[in-house]
Amino acid sequence: MLESLITSKTRIKLLLKFFLNSSTTSYLRGLEPEFDESTNAIRQELNRFEKAGLLFAESQGNKKIYHTNTTHPLFSDLNSLLMKYIGLDQIIDKVVKKLDGLEKVYLTGTLARGVDSKIIDLIFVGSSFNKDYLLELILKVEKLLKRQIRYVILTLPEVSDLLKTKPNNEVLLLWEKE
Repeated sequence: MLESLITSKTRIKLLLKFFLNSSTTSYLRGLEPEFDESTNAIRQELNRFEKAGLLFAESQGNKKIYHTNTTHPLFSDLNSLLMKYIGLDQIIDKVVKKLDGLEKVYLTGTLARGVDSKIIDLIFVGSSFNKDYLLELILKVEKLLKRQIRYVILTLPEVSDLLKTKPNNEVLLLWEKE
């Protein structure tokens, strides 16, 4: 669906990279192998995003490091659009909100790094929810999204230890119990 609205594949990749997980930073040469695109195409899109104020750039040595402008008026709209594109909104509505005893849900893996994937990696945090019901809900949402969902269930202390070892751009908090 997003491809019919935004025809530039490079632009879609950059949106996912920077606006799905706003703690992501990157530089031109680092994006080239990840996107499998020419540096010129990536540079043009980065310049457009920077000119529009959606990305900030800062020099670190001989590298120009890009990061998301989370104060831009369109940031939350772009983030929401990407959450829907991936199907994360459906996971929250059809899985997470139906499980009592769940404390937090994190996105990890390829998607957390802002690279589109047919696999959604999740960490469910809690110890007092029905794991059989979780599997049943996951199977239904997988069919709806046409994406595979891999998940692990951790306790709060376990996820706390895990977060100490992972960089910010590899784990994204999707949902937290109020």
